[in-house]
Amino acid sequence: MVRNIVKLGDETLRKISKPMPKFDLRLWLLLRDMADTMYKADGVGLAAPQVGILRRVVVIDIGDGLIELINPEIIAQEGEQAGAEGCLSVPGRRGYVVRPNKVTVRAQDRKGQWFEITGEGLMARALCHEIDHLDGIVYVDKMDHEIFGDEEE
Repeated sequence: MVRNIVKLGDETLRKISKPMPKFDLRLWLLLRDMADTMYKADGVGLAAPQVGILRRVVVIDIGDGLIELINPEIIAQEGEQAGAEGCLSVPGRRGYVVRPNKVTVRAQDRKGQWFEITGEGLMARALCHEIDHLDGIVYVDKMDHEIFGDEEE
């Protein structure tokens, strides 16, 4: 089921999400709905607060298949990258944001098993962007400047 995406200005985007305590059918349905919503909106990531749920749940697909992250936290980061970033909760806008070039995240899967994932480039950017949402941070809080129209990075 495709859910409504919360837009910038909604207080839900500014709240800190709580850990997901149960790994049950409700979580699985949320993960399915979040993936459906992200794909329908042509996004590469979506965090639960963006669909009005204050839980630490993220889905990401940068083109290599769906990744589900429950209770994620960044445990290592290195390097730096800067570039254009957008957000499904901030439609029609992009900003120039500096992020780590490589991050390692520890998270749980849909069954509660812990794992680690390391991403570089776009994957690192997506991981940081979505985990920020879980802490009430939107990319506009971190952007150096807004990018307009055909402006180059």
